[in-house]
Amino acid sequence: MRAAVYSRFGGPENVRVEQLPRPPVRPDDVLVRVCASTVSAADHRARSREVPRGLGLLAAAGIGAFRPKRRVLGMDLAGVVEAVGAGVTRFRPGDEVVAMPGAEFGGHAEFARVRQDGAIALKPRTMTFEDAVTLVFGGLTARGFLDQVDLAPGARVLVNGASGAVGTAAVQLATHAGAHVTGVCSGGNRDLVTSLGADRVIDHTTDDFAAGPARYDVIVDCVGNAPFERVGHLLDPGGALLLVIADLPGILRAPWRSRTTGKRVIATVGKPTAEDLAFLVDLAEAGSYRAVRDRTYDLADIAEAHRYVDTGRKRGNVVVRIAAGGPARSTPAQGSPAASANTDS
Repeated sequence: MRAAVYSRFGGPENVRVEQLPRPPVRPDDVLVRVCASTVSAADHRARSREVPRGLGLLAAAGIGAFRPKRRVLGMDLAGVVEAVGAGVTRFRPGDEVVAMPGAEFGGHAEFARVRQDGAIALKPRTMTFEDAVTLVFGGLTARGFLDQVDLAPGARVLVNGASGAVGTAAVQLATHAGAHVTGVCSGGNRDLVTSLGADRVIDHTTDDFAAGPARYDVIVDCVGNAPFERVGHLLDPGGALLLVIADLPGILRAPWRSRTTGKRVIATVGKPTAEDLAFLVDLAEAGSYRAVRDRTYDLADIAEAHRYVDTGRKRGNVVVRIAAGGPARSTPAQGSPAASANTDS
């Protein structure tokens, strides 16, 4: 099979397409013929070893100290079940699925395996593979954080980095819950974020959202520049700060902040489940969750996809089409390329 592989940490030029053996199918495995994946912030960090302050040792344990532990990146995928292990009962060959291999990676290849008890669900019938895969990384991350708070109708939610993969998902999920959503992004992404349900947009290039008078029940930081020290005063008593991106000091202080301030600080998320993914699929099929796709690249152009993600200018998701043949090319989606910088996940 063709796969995008890297054998050393560094820039996009280290990622190239090679031939690899198909993954073997174990008793509880679902082997998927991959049609689409994304280049996510997690792929960027794994490839470049650029991680938040203090997390270098943890990153080394997960992705490798001197060379990559897993040569094929890709934390998400959409495709067709090719084969199943002897113990698999939930899926059968021919099923169209979306899945998140997560820390096992492997989505940037023509075939990938996912455990049947992992985050895997039938693909939305209303979406193409390229659109369906955009639900996975951003959607599951946003849901994992928002599920840890009581997001009642009318709650005031601020999403910092509202135009990235996690940010666009958080805006949509908070809107679906009935929250009043404020999105923070560049002015060029205002229309996108508003179209996803945000009631108000703050342009971070002209205004400091942390200096405003507004107060919130929940702040979702998808950028990594809104620690409690900067935004804690914006939270009402009992409010919550969700640190999608945090450095080691922020992670270690989160429980202490929660105990001593009367405001919750959440910096970790549990392992995503099939039920979480099925929830997103149901929303998409009901028209309540929309794919946000910036650019789509062929697998042969994987290095260019990484190079674009490295610019920090993507809106929503950068999709990789895993398909044989055809010249390498980049296909901008509606409203793309992004008009201004964005460092959201």
